[in-house]
Amino acid sequence: MVKTNKNALLKSILIFTILISFTVLLGGGYWIFKEQAPRPLKVTNVKGDLLFSKETIMGGQAVFQKYGLMDYGTVLGQGSYMGPDYTAEALKIYTEGMQDYRAKEKFDKPFSSLNDDEKAVIRSNVIKEMRENRYDSSKDTLQLTDAQAYGLEKVRAYYKGVFTKGDGWGLKAGIIKDKDMPSQNRAYVASGDQIKQISDFFFWTAWLSSTVRQGDKITYTNNWPYYQDAGNNLSFSAIWWSGASVTILILAIGIILFVFYKYHLGMQEAYKEGEFPQINIRKLPVTSSQIKAGKYFVIVAALFFVQSMFGALLAHYYIEPDSFFGIKWINDILPFNITKGFHLQLAIFWIATAWLGMGIYVAPLVGGHEPKKQGLLVDILFWALVVLVVGSLIGEWLGAKGYLGNNWFLLGNQGWEYLELGRIWQYILAIGMGIWLIIVYRGIKSGLKRENDKGGLIHLLFYSAIAVPFFYIFAFFINPNSSFTMADYWRWWIIHLWVEGIFEVFAVVVIGFLMVQMKLVTKKSTIKALYFQLILLLGSGVIGIGHHYYYNGSAEVWIGLGAVFSALEVIPLTLLILEAYDHYKMMRAGGIDFPYKGTFWFLISVAIWNLVGAGVLGFLINLPAVSYFEHGQFLTPTHGHASMMGVYGMFAIAVLLYSLRNIVKPEAWNDKLIKFSCIMLNIGLAGMVFVALLPTGFLQIKEAYFNGYAASRSASFLQQGIVQNLLTWRAVPDTIFLIGVVALLVFAVKALFNLRKPTHNENEKLPVKDLAVDEE
Repeated sequence: MVKTNKNALLKSILIFTILISFTVLLGGGYWIFKEQAPRPLKVTNVKGDLLFSKETIMGGQAVFQKYGLMDYGTVLGQGSYMGPDYTAEALKIYTEGMQDYRAKEKFDKPFSSLNDDEKAVIRSNVIKEMRENRYDSSKDTLQLTDAQAYGLEKVRAYYKGVFTKGDGWGLKAGIIKDKDMPSQNRAYVASGDQIKQISDFFFWTAWLSSTVRQGDKITYTNNWPYYQDAGNNLSFSAIWWSGASVTILILAIGIILFVFYKYHLGMQEAYKEGEFPQINIRKLPVTSSQIKAGKYFVIVAALFFVQSMFGALLAHYYIEPDSFFGIKWINDILPFNITKGFHLQLAIFWIATAWLGMGIYVAPLVGGHEPKKQGLLVDILFWALVVLVVGSLIGEWLGAKGYLGNNWFLLGNQGWEYLELGRIWQYILAIGMGIWLIIVYRGIKSGLKRENDKGGLIHLLFYSAIAVPFFYIFAFFINPNSSFTMADYWRWWIIHLWVEGIFEVFAVVVIGFLMVQMKLVTKKSTIKALYFQLILLLGSGVIGIGHHYYYNGSAEVWIGLGAVFSALEVIPLTLLILEAYDHYKMMRAGGIDFPYKGTFWFLISVAIWNLVGAGVLGFLINLPAVSYFEHGQFLTPTHGHASMMGVYGMFAIAVLLYSLRNIVKPEAWNDKLIKFSCIMLNIGLAGMVFVALLPTGFLQIKEAYFNGYAASRSASFLQQGIVQNLLTWRAVPDTIFLIGVVALLVFAVKALFNLRKPTHNENEKLPVKDLAVDEE
């Protein structure tokens, strides 16, 4: 009775945590909506002449998205790192233009010719002028001073050169092809000169980053990017909440560790020492749908290989931006921005497909039988995924190349990093996940009926499965006319909540389920442990999304919320290292005959990278004071590679191996090849992160601190000798990693030709552990 009450309390705490977390997140979203920078109906000079309009800003943003420029550079620090941050670059040009205008007006000579005292006067005056907010909310108009209007012209002239002649680095000449677009398609790209539109959009982001929010003392971007000539310096809130978040983290760690050990909230072994449960693969039941899931895992390995090859090409472009070892036609077909989009989308595709395949495999085990026509649904979903992957990649290429015209958003590249999928392909993805949920539900339905506890293990598995397609719905909240800041708010719901949060929840529940299924841990302890982990994951992770909102034009409140809850995200990730040790003990206890050694090697890898990649490296860049200088630099992909591949990728491989182990003939299984792959992948990833990305990120943040953020994102920084050497030597760990990928691909292809035959027919009861029944 006491244990039941404890679980009831944990359930109540989890429900309360979810309600409070999402209330704060949605409330904070409304605050972002109210506090975001205006897109004025008209922007005029002091004489009242129209300079540009809201339609121009929207059109410029659409041009930025249409040509996939977010997969080359960044705006407001959001995007990719080969190109510049266009906000910081435009701010520098805009500021220098104002300084020149005022210098000529006051001293009759350019700013560069002034002495130090004269420069100080001009700098001070320009800062005051550009930080004053002249937006009239009653008329929805913005008036620029003569100096600001001159700065605007400088921005336009600069980007006309860039998009006409190329940027001299990784952006080709003439990337923006069609200058005039039909006016009836203004929802996607406004009519007019697209180069002028994108220039005005960049200027607008520079304006909002240097203009004080009305009724406040800092800019719309909380004084980001760092540029002293524009008056942008680290804010007090960034410093305070960096310190406060660490303080709260230390306190929370102490409290949570006390609770964890006092109430024994970890999973408890279900076997006694020397009595490890024996698992005979040959006697495990196998159904038709489970066998058909095998082809999903071959596709996973193939997509992983292709995605990794694109990653290698991207790494090479940092050394040779316009060709691949002198072969220029490769860059003509696959320039950096398109390659980056493919690299990101394929990562999501192969990781998600592995988890979907595992869900298909697990469903009959939970329900205890194979539903009728389950195999047919599995085949339909498989071919839907093939159409999605091939069709979306072709669409993204055509869209970013400009061949789809104003259909780029529907069929091509939406232009948002990680959300490159055109809207039509997003619909297909959502439908596919819906079919997958139906497959899972049909498989586990009888188990759900048998389980009286609506918060039991099978129900938790089902709830987490529902969350996978449900949370993707928020991708449809982003439209071409959405403001950049609000679109970015919803974008991180997909990247942080869907990819990182919901999949993490699904992973935690699945690991618990598999451990119980293999009779390695008790069901009661697992359910209790799962509730505790979910409380920590969702309690910190949902609001922890706020670290993405520090400097993208969101309200200042997100600096406090993001700092505190991002810091707390480290706690559940740290606790998982204890789970890794438990997995290691179980694997050793199983001896040489333990059939799931490959799965456990990768599960241990997941736990380690969870701590190092998602925890340590994530904590480093999530402190507001660090993020202020680092936002959009190499330390971000340092954390990204370590967590995306180290955690979600390694876990995808773990579930792939677990599922294949049960449907592949035992005599065809090769643990040596799997162990080799695991070692090579871990060594390669560690080298990639710690030999190349982390040192480059350190040099880059140092450059930002001493010379301003724009300098740290310039091509000249990437061309420095030490940076080029680091990125060149990255080829060594990249090659090691690729060898691990090839080994996994070879293993998966061989497995496909050595699948077992189904042992049970549709609706025939399977001899498996009934997880709906409580333990004695």
